[in-house]
Amino acid sequence: MLKIGVLGLGNIAQKAYLPVMAQLQDQVDWVLCTRNVAKLKHLQQQFGFQHTAADLDALLALKPAAIFIHTPTPTHAAYIEKCLRAGVHVYVDKPVSDNVAEVKRLYQLAAQQGLLLTAGFNRRFAPLNAKLQQRQPAETVIAQKDRVATLQPVPFVIFDLMPHVIDTALFLLGQTPTHYHYRVLAQQGNLQQASVVMETPTATAYALLNMQAGANSETGELQNPQGIAQVTDLATYTLQANGVTTQEQFPDWTPNLERRGFAPLIRHFIAAIQGEQANPVSPASSILTHQVCQNLLAYAQKNELTKA
Repeated sequence: MLKIGVLGLGNIAQKAYLPVMAQLQDQVDWVLCTRNVAKLKHLQQQFGFQHTAADLDALLALKPAAIFIHTPTPTHAAYIEKCLRAGVHVYVDKPVSDNVAEVKRLYQLAAQQGLLLTAGFNRRFAPLNAKLQQRQPAETVIAQKDRVATLQPVPFVIFDLMPHVIDTALFLLGQTPTHYHYRVLAQQGNLQQASVVMETPTATAYALLNMQAGANSETGELQNPQGIAQVTDLATYTLQANGVTTQEQFPDWTPNLERRGFAPLIRHFIAAIQGEQANPVSPASSILTHQVCQNLLAYAQKNELTKA
């Protein structure tokens, strides 16, 4: 049976990944990895996983085909490199790194080793976002994420929340932009708003983040002469066309991790490491998202918006 490790068992792993992995135990022999013995035992009991490892060296000694990395961002690069050099495919939470030169180096290493390095951009695999993206050609794209009133430093937010917004905008756009415009508003070093306008000769995409919006919401929108289609909170699809508005929602029983794209992405990655399809998140698209985030941060630093 296919053996896959899971390194790092914090909040994101427990909420977004382990519930899906637990349902795939008839296909995959999962090996949970953390130094926290109490956490290992608890998660084994909760989800029914059979195998564990105390650290990455012990995990690699078990010869897994791939490893999911859910550790803090500053640890990603070292862990990714160690796995790739051991001949192991890697799935890692976004961002791969907050340094785009390092991101490029790691993707180059993966290519040299003939291995997958997949970034966890789950919004692409949310079924309604995928449906939205199929309404090509895009002429105007809007991807927006709003928070009620959140105070977090500019660099952290740009590489924590903004990658999803930028990646969703680029995914819906379906083209590589030729021009970019950046804007950041901050107060005492905390991000208030951020935006990136990305242009091609035929279309414009807007990636927008508002940390002081008074509400939590997420929207994606694609406009062309055939109408305006919008996805709200990855759960509702609305189409305005020919003077008629229609709306589609998931059945109540649809699991949240299916709606949000985590389950489809995990399945795609497993299929990819078995050689059934290509990397579900192409290296070029992932590198572009990281590059745009770094450019946005450079804009903020140049304008001294990161200072408390």
